[in-house]
Amino acid sequence: MTRRTSTSLSRAVAAAVLAAAVALGAVRPAVAQDGSPAGGPAGAHPVPLRVATYNIHAGAGEDGVFDLDRTARAIRSLDADVVGLQEVDVHWAERSGFADEARELAARLHMRYFFAPIYDLPPDAGHTERRQFGVAVLSRLPVLGAENHEITRLSTQVPDPVPEPAPGFAEVTVRARGTVVHVYSTHLDYRSDPSVRRAQVDDMLDVLAADRGPKVLLGDFNAEPGAPELAKLWGPLADAAPEAGATYPALDPVTRIDVVAVSPDAGVASARVADVAASDHRPVVADLRLRHRAG
Repeated sequence: MTRRTSTSLSRAVAAAVLAAAVALGAVRPAVAQDGSPAGGPAGAHPVPLRVATYNIHAGAGEDGVFDLDRTARAIRSLDADVVGLQEVDVHWAERSGFADEARELAARLHMRYFFAPIYDLPPDAGHTERRQFGVAVLSRLPVLGAENHEITRLSTQVPDPVPEPAPGFAEVTVRARGTVVHVYSTHLDYRSDPSVRRAQVDDMLDVLAADRGPKVLLGDFNAEPGAPELAKLWGPLADAAPEAGATYPALDPVTRIDVVAVSPDAGVASARVADVAASDHRPVVADLRLRHRAG
């Protein structure tokens, strides 16, 4: 299977967003568990990197209240260098005040960002901005590149959908203390039929296979890591938090569908599920140790 890329419109949107994102300043790097800073020149020692994945439920908690400040506080509490977000609204609907959530969260957190729309629809009546919904990546670290890849999807926006390639698989390449890292944010199909998720796994692995160096896959998989349709992931990648606990629903979690997965050259020092309730999911945080590889 060949590597799939987004449509020209998605690439244009991605380029514009990336240009704006790179203009944003980054806050101080994270501090590793041993107290050493994640910034500074790379050497022979493993490179520390803290990552997180968080389905933000379009900025609403299980209480149904939209509160992007609360979402930002929850993300800030993770103290992560790179965060993969799912269910991100950009001028999408009244439920989120037609806010550009990716840009606003990045501004609140002083992070760079990349937004990868799954859906890109005409403006709502009375509005001028296109309605978009998708995934995003926030980064404290320098962003070297970003791309919105296509994977198989079953649309929720058309009647009688059929599985077909659609955008919304975000890849951001960052530099961590001299090491180039590929970080991906994904949101897999939610339906009980596993066939679309199985196809999505194949598509994501095609994208990852084309990249060299450490890789971190962040996302809401809508299936437990042991689900048969996810089996092909494990080998090229490893589950970073197999003992961290359930993530959904946030107030009384019973299932682990939010996952951090890493390539063999990214070791895991620790991982946890954060006890925050700004969404209907809980975030997962992992402290990684990367094998140094310059770009």
